Amino acid sequence: MYAIWTGIEMGLLGTVAMDLWAILLARFAGQPKPNWAMPGRWLAHAFRGKLFHADIAAAKPAAGELHLGWFFHYAVGVIYGVVFAVLAGAGWRADPTFLPLWIYALATIAAGWFLLQPGMGLGWGASKTPNPWKVRGLGLVAHTVFGLGMWIGALVMA
Repeated sequence: MYAIWTGIEMGLLGTVAMDLWAILLARFAGQPKPNWAMPGRWLAHAFRGKLFHADIAAAKPAAGELHLGWFFHYAVGVIYGVVFAVLAGAGWRADPTFLPLWIYALATIAAGWFLLQPGMGLGWGASKTPNPWKVRGLGLVAHTVFGLGMWIGALVMA
């Protein structure tokens, strides 16, 4: 049970770190903040059986999609944290090291690149966006920040 609580804290802190990073990018680099309504809309449509859209913004809006998107964002972060904490085992949880967590955090971007982005009409790995390599690079940095937040959560719980 301790692994689950550790994973929950790791996932929450990792997701908060990612959100703080997005705020910093918006404030100091002019990067737009994530619009969690669109993943919320995608999730609502996925529950109705439609996973892939040409353009999620053109899909029928879903009731409460912004709240659903934020919930989805944090739920995924928590699930990632719990999965890692359980897989890493008691030895890692007692003495958390960053490298395996960083590799895992980078690997979690695969769900965005190969399910969420194509599902929302952005293409595999954001290939249909105006600057796919920028999107990919920013995603990798954001997942690194997510990993740092999860590591801090693991250190607190150790």
